[in-house]
Amino acid sequence: MDSPSLRQLDIFAQMVAAGDASRCAADLGIGVGQLLADIAALELRLGYRLFEEPTTAARLTPAGRKTAQAMLQIAQDQDAAAVDPAPDADPPPLSKPSRLSEPASPTILLAAPAPVFGRLQESLSAFEAANEDVAIALDLHVHDARDAAAILAAGRADIAYFYALGDPEGLPSRYGWSEPLNLYVGASHPLARTDSVSRAALSVTPMIAFEQGGGMRRVVDAALAQGRAQMAAPALESDNMADILAALRDGAGCFAAFGPLARDLGRMEGIKRLALDMPLPAIDVRQAVGPGAADKPAVGALAEFLFL
Repeated sequence: MDSPSLRQLDIFAQMVAAGDASRCAADLGIGVGQLLADIAALELRLGYRLFEEPTTAARLTPAGRKTAQAMLQIAQDQDAAAVDPAPDADPPPLSKPSRLSEPASPTILLAAPAPVFGRLQESLSAFEAANEDVAIALDLHVHDARDAAAILAAGRADIAYFYALGDPEGLPSRYGWSEPLNLYVGASHPLARTDSVSRAALSVTPMIAFEQGGGMRRVVDAALAQGRAQMAAPALESDNMADILAALRDGAGCFAAFGPLARDLGRMEGIKRLALDMPLPAIDVRQAVGPGAADKPAVGALAEFLFL
């Protein structure tokens, strides 16, 4: 998860604290409809649901509880950076409330992009249920091989999932699965009426993208460059999915997505996936384990379990 906007963090935190949508909307001074739209945009960005039923009691899903911990850490990081910026100070992952039966019980540190965590969450819950003496701490800051290598080398994770275009050099890892990269425009956009879109057509089409410097932006930019799909200068750069959706439906440009986000965009009214006359590279999801994993049997067990 790229660091979400302060607005997203505030709305999510206020929703949890208020306990229901009406009270939260009143506290924030916005309408319930706007509140629910913001929550839905955040869930779309993450790739999974945060609340069981946000229109009534704001009960967090199991994934929502762990995400709340990770997002709390991000908020603390942002506050600390405002006081003393430290480029080397990657935050430690937050653990869920401990279920350890004794103090010496192992904790496994798992780092993964938020959408990958969404896919793994059922397996993680099953592993925890079968191994009650093991706790799993979650970090959602990792996106690509650079992130994964840094966090593993620093001992801040035992297992890291990351996005890659093939097998990265210098980081032993194994292939998990691939996610196609697709391009999307609004249904009224001229390219939406084209049976086959060429590179030349893309080159004069403005891009809609996540903000520069974020992990998802790096992954998408690398895949587009490898596929030689060059687009015009961005019409919008935002980490707010509500803004991205509005720009898409207004015909402002073309947006690249993969994984759960691409799946959900493909189901939305007013948005169309482009048919390209050239293939784009798929995004691989890979797993790497830390150098100290051999000393933690539970780490190896979880790494294998996630591949079952």
